[in-house]
Amino acid sequence: MKTIGLIGGMSWESTAHYYAHLNRGAKERLGGRHSAKQLLYSIDFDELATLQHADHWDEATALIVDAGKALERGGADCVLICANTMHIAAPELQAAIQIPVLHVVDVTGAHIHKTGAWRVGLLGTAFTMEMPFYRDRLREKFGFEVLIPNATDRAVTHRIIFDELVHGVVAPKSKEAFRKIIANLIDQGAEAIILGCTELMMIIEPSDSAVPIFDTTTLHCEAALDFAIGTAKVVAV
Repeated sequence: MKTIGLIGGMSWESTAHYYAHLNRGAKERLGGRHSAKQLLYSIDFDELATLQHADHWDEATALIVDAGKALERGGADCVLICANTMHIAAPELQAAIQIPVLHVVDVTGAHIHKTGAWRVGLLGTAFTMEMPFYRDRLREKFGFEVLIPNATDRAVTHRIIFDELVHGVVAPKSKEAFRKIIANLIDQGAEAIILGCTELMMIIEPSDSAVPIFDTTTLHCEAALDFAIGTAKVVAV
């Protein structure tokens, strides 16, 4: 089994789901006492979030690159950035290391493509929804039309992520807010919804949407297991 390198802590709440899912998945696939071989570099999220909100993306990217280099030195065979927003740093990270970076957009897009859906709704931090790096990759690699919530719904989504989910708070009121936001995207024509934030799987379930939900955290983990166990080859970013 190959070793999976995780750049986590963004937030640690969702990184814990990565760690657990990878271990459960290895046991389910291999049986017995198997678990996943993992190396974790956990970033101080406050430091990173401060840089994000100050629009200091070069410095935020440097944190990711340094973490990836450390994982490579430690013996990781691939790297996962355990946060959708910080995939903004994926090209720079891949250029800095020799092992492959498993890109969450590529993994998610491939699954959606199989369904035949082409108009997708994207939920995530304001950075992920509003900056072009995520939407452009979905369009350029898969031909999707990407829909994002209106300004009010984007603000609500961002607030819930940073004020609640990263602290492990899952509030019924916020869950209902997400149902309405998803319904609004479907009204715009969304045929699928991407949970483009690793914490969103903590609060949004398939039953909250009238169209298929694509949980990037779970899909990212499953692709990493495919690579680690030898059933898939990761293509570098």
